[in-house]
This record gives sequence, structure tokens and C-alpha cells, in this order.
Amino acid sequence: MRLLVFGQSGQVAQELARRLPQGMSARFLGRDQANLLDPAACAEAIGACDAVINAAAYTAVDKAETDEAAALTVNATAPIAMAARCAALDIPFVHLSTDYVFDGAGTLPFAADHPTGPRNAYGRTKLAGEVGIRAASPRHLILRTSWVVSAHGANFVKTMLRLGSARDSLNVVADQIGGPTPAADIADAVLVAAKAMVDGADGGTHHFAGAPDVSWAGFARAIMAQAGLACVINDIPTSAYPTPAARPLNSRLDCRGFERAFGVQRPDWRQGLSVILKEISA
Repeated sequence: MRLLVFGQSGQVAQELARRLPQGMSARFLGRDQANLLDPAACAEAIGACDAVINAAAYTAVDKAETDEAAALTVNATAPIAMAARCAALDIPFVHLSTDYVFDGAGTLPFAADHPTGPRNAYGRTKLAGEVGIRAASPRHLILRTSWVVSAHGANFVKTMLRLGSARDSLNVVADQIGGPTPAADIADAVLVAAKAMVDGADGGTHHFAGAPDVSWAGFARAIMAQAGLACVINDIPTSAYPTPAARPLNSRLDCRGFERAFGVQRPDWRQGLSVILKEISA
């Protein structure tokens, strides 16, 4: 089975490259080979393969508030062009999306068919990509995830380790709740789903995030504990940490549909964190 992956240096793309099972090969396209600011070129880059995975995105959430046009091209126009090309070739298209397509209201996990309502530019551009992909290709999988972490790239775990090593205490938001998700687990889930779709399984829109749900402050405490750092985490509300882009308070995702469709359970982020910390220390 041959995969074509958009993305090379991102967290999920790097884990995909490391976790390909026997009998599966992949070609990874970085910015120099497929610039998502050029949607037509991205579509043209899709050739002989069995499935396409889009693991690339504009993820600078705050910057997107003043750069929404570029974010829209990368997060919507380019993936839609990819999906249309995949439809013409009759091959599955797997696309990663985000909890930010929801408004973050309430305390219940969002089901995949819950009404959307993004609160920031990043969420709006990701939602536009979802809508266009559904229209462009019948053989698509949109997989929404949240709070992605790994041993590489810029993410919350690495930030907490850096700050926690230098400070006695940190103030961390405690009223945003979600599921931290190791990029390695996302990669495994995507590979299972892609193979299933090549074999004829239906795609659709699904959720996949780590368990149990936790606040950023709770996650930070777990990082400090597992890393053996004495840094104390102080809970603060979102209102005490203003950012250019509004963040959803509720990022809980109902992942049962993905488990039923592809047999992949929510991963325990605490185990994934342990692996990430060991890799970083090594």
C-alpha cells in the first residue's frame, strides 16, 4: 500500500514516517515539494498512490487572526483541491482537523455531528476546509483531534519542560478542558483508517483525542510530576491569560464513532507522555 503524505516536518507527519507498518510505504511532501499556498500545485502533486493523507496545516492560532487569508488557503483551499484530485483518481483522502471548529460551550463531549461554531480565525479556516472536502470527495475521512504533543516541534509539553526547569512556579489556565493527544497515537489511528478505507471502509467525520479529559493546568502538573520537576502549577482562569485568538473552554471530543468505525480506542495520554519524556531526555 502506497501513501502520499502532505507534510514532512510537523508532529504527525514525523510520527507517520516513523510508524509505517510492514507492507506500507509513503512519500512525504514538504513545503519545497508542495507549498500549500499553491493549491493547484498540491493537487498536481498527487499521482500514483493508494491514499492521500493531509498532515499539513496552518496552525499558528494567534497569528491567523491577522493572517486569515493565508490560513484559509492552507487550511481550506489547498485541502479542497487535494480532495478533488483524489476524487478524480477514486482514492481515499484523509484530512486532520481540530476541536476548534466548535464554540467550546457546555461541558459535554462534542459529537462529530454537533453543530459547529468556531470562535477564531484558525477554527473558521479549518471548518471551511471540512465543508469543501465533503463536497469535493465522497471518499474522505476528516479526523478532528486536539492538543497535539510529541517529542518534536513546538508544543505544550516542550514549553512546560522549558519553563518548569527555569521557574519555581507557573500560572496555567485551568478552565479549558480537553484531551491531550500524542502525535504517535494520531499517526497510528490515521494509518489504520487509511488502510481500512483503501480496503473499502467508509470514511466521514470522526473524532480522536487522548483520555482522560483534563485542564491545561492539570496536564501541566502531570508533565512536572513525570519529569521530576518541582515547579508548582497555579490554576488561573482564561480571562487572566488573554490571547489574540479566543480559545474554546470545552474541547472534549466524543470519540466513540471512530472506535466503532475503525476499532481504535482513545489513547491514554499519560502513557504517551511517558514515552515523549523518555524520548526528549534521550
